[in-house]
Amino acid sequence: MMDAMLFPAARDQTLALFGGIGGALLVASLIGFVLKLKVGLATPHPVIDNLNARIKAWWLMVAVIGLSFVFGPRGVIVLFFLISFFALREFITLMPTRASDYHALAASFYLVLPAQYVLIDMAWYGLYSIFIPVYGFLVLAILATAGGETANFLERASKVQWGLMICVYCISHVPALLTLPIAGFEGRNLLLIAFLVIVVQSSDVLQYVWGKLFGRHKIAPQLSPSKTVEGFVGGVASATALGAALWWITPFAPWQAALMALAINLMGFLGGLVMSAIKRDRGVKDWGHMIEGHGGMLDRLDSVCFAAPVFFHLTRYWWVA
Repeated sequence: MMDAMLFPAARDQTLALFGGIGGALLVASLIGFVLKLKVGLATPHPVIDNLNARIKAWWLMVAVIGLSFVFGPRGVIVLFFLISFFALREFITLMPTRASDYHALAASFYLVLPAQYVLIDMAWYGLYSIFIPVYGFLVLAILATAGGETANFLERASKVQWGLMICVYCISHVPALLTLPIAGFEGRNLLLIAFLVIVVQSSDVLQYVWGKLFGRHKIAPQLSPSKTVEGFVGGVASATALGAALWWITPFAPWQAALMALAINLMGFLGGLVMSAIKRDRGVKDWGHMIEGHGGMLDRLDSVCFAAPVFFHLTRYWWVA
């Protein structure tokens, strides 16, 4: 089934979309360069430097996603398999583990993670939709007992299960969009992935911009001190409008695209708060340092982790016969 889901019919739309993204990034790079010139190329400026680092990282991410699109559905599946692997590694690295956790951790990385993506490649919805939350949950708890250590057992087992749910199960719903047989949208499912990623990531960026320009009231100071009410409202509203404007790459009508964008933007924001709470609990600012200007893999994908399953199931419920 996956081999048949290539996208020759959507080639023009895909090229137009990536052309538009490239143009937007080019303009953003020019603006960032001009702003830096005004303060001096050798003069540090936290906001402008952070903005330019984010733009550079976006160039890299768009290039990687575009390359995976060239290789079709399997290229996208391999990309998100690697993303899940590095995200899970970041998550587990921040969690205290013991030698007795070895069996559960090994199964997570080398059994459950690849099995989830193989099931998606097979388009086996009946199994990939429950594999981790049911079978993974049970098996990992059993394996956690193999070391014979009871100290903090519930906490240790839960951390591994949480890592799999966030980093593998949730993220895997992005390539799982390729398995949806939507009438009249055959061969274009890759564009659903583009819609999800563009809208949710744009919401993050726009919340940052609106917050820097007009932010006055903290929305969750204990969880994420940089997030403001003004940034949240402006960013979500702007990204929702962007989602409506991108209706032409989806099976949605413009108003449906707007509602879908609103749903995933809200879930992305709430997901960001949850992931920030975990980082605060661990006493760190970022999940890692893999992506310049964005921290670790999970720092960039925290909103996608929560938005992807909701987007997948809303699309499947309403648009799959």
